[in-house]
Amino acid sequence: MTPAILNGSASTSNGHLNGTSRKPSLDGFGTRAIHAGSEANEETGAVIPPISLSTTYKQHGIGNHKGFEYSRSGNPNRNAFETTLAALESGGAHGLAFASGSATTATVLQSLGPNAHIISVNDVYGGTFRYMKRVATENQGLETTFVDLENADDDTIRAAFRPNTKLIWIESPTNPTLRLVDIPRIVALARAAPSDPIVLVDNTFLSPFYASPLLQGADVVMHSLTKYVNGHSDVVMGALVLPARRAALADKLRFLQNAIGAVPSAYDCWLAQRGAKTLHLRMKAHGANALAVARALARSPHVAEVIYPGLAGHPRNDLAYRSLSPHARVFVDRYVREHGDAAGGFPYGGMISFRIRGGRAEAETFLTSTRLFTLAESLGGVESLAEHPAQMTHGSIPPEERALLGIGDNLVRLSVGVEDEEDLIADVEQALEAAAALSKTSA
Repeated sequence: MTPAILNGSASTSNGHLNGTSRKPSLDGFGTRAIHAGSEANEETGAVIPPISLSTTYKQHGIGNHKGFEYSRSGNPNRNAFETTLAALESGGAHGLAFASGSATTATVLQSLGPNAHIISVNDVYGGTFRYMKRVATENQGLETTFVDLENADDDTIRAAFRPNTKLIWIESPTNPTLRLVDIPRIVALARAAPSDPIVLVDNTFLSPFYASPLLQGADVVMHSLTKYVNGHSDVVMGALVLPARRAALADKLRFLQNAIGAVPSAYDCWLAQRGAKTLHLRMKAHGANALAVARALARSPHVAEVIYPGLAGHPRNDLAYRSLSPHARVFVDRYVREHGDAAGGFPYGGMISFRIRGGRAEAETFLTSTRLFTLAESLGGVESLAEHPAQMTHGSIPPEERALLGIGDNLVRLSVGVEDEEDLIADVEQALEAAAALSKTSA
């Protein structure tokens, strides 16, 4: 038995052993990341689970098998990784892996059925916005009301509810302007609503290390595993994690996972499980580096605004601290004691957005002048990335809506990696100087 999971029990759906339900672990986050779902192979004693590429499995009689029939419905590597996921997301009992974050989004929204209504945070990932407005609206009559869940008062949010409101979709921090949503407040409003909508939190930006939305009352947590959980920019995958009290919903989603077939390969599950084993180590490094880079940006005369909730001067810094998972708070408190200074602040994930002085030309000069920050979409890998949301990740959002959200031509998003802190700061500073030189030449 793994030291990270006690009294685990299998859950079947649609006649397939393709998901796991686990009781809470008594071990710490890093221990769970390494051990949950990673028992030594019973046949060979291999410490690392082998890759099972078979698509079908021998039956010793009709319906008499070892828990696997067909790999779309269940695979040893996917089952093992789903066990890891359920253990990593504090409060989780059911983990489901999907072929991508977008496939995860599609499955959740399809589970609502026809003519449903949902409420979504207004500053939502461009791909999620596209699916809600272009796919789900046209194919299943879904209606979405976008609300500023960070700043709207309770009455404004209550007014958005309808009799057929089935889901509230939260990102916190949002992508790319890093708005913070008070999750317990939204949960309380949802519980008081007559339609009793599900509360889903996309926890991709903070990962299970920095935030535990299920402990704050959320019903479902979503991840683009492509990002921090895998952490090496070599897997496209998504996931859902649900608490024990949402077993019926987990069974429904697991049925759709199998029926729709948006499942990840065994090899991708193996890779992502390997990546997850170092999640706690990487997230500490991402956060420490991001805090240092955010401070450097804030000192620069070439930057108009820095958006990083971990900065002491961020207007939602207090909410950021309150939103930390229990294990992240232990890390942050220790970090502040050992490394704190007059500047204040604390590590809060690896994502930073900032507004460069100037416009599109200055932003592009910055992005093409960095040496270590690679100009590319995505985030959460060990390497540092930089992108221009207005033209890249959020290009599917209409320009007038981008303007209302503050996604302008001078907004740059950074995914701060785990390289040496000093090198990243030097890279950002020289790229800012290059952008400033362009402004002087243009003037």
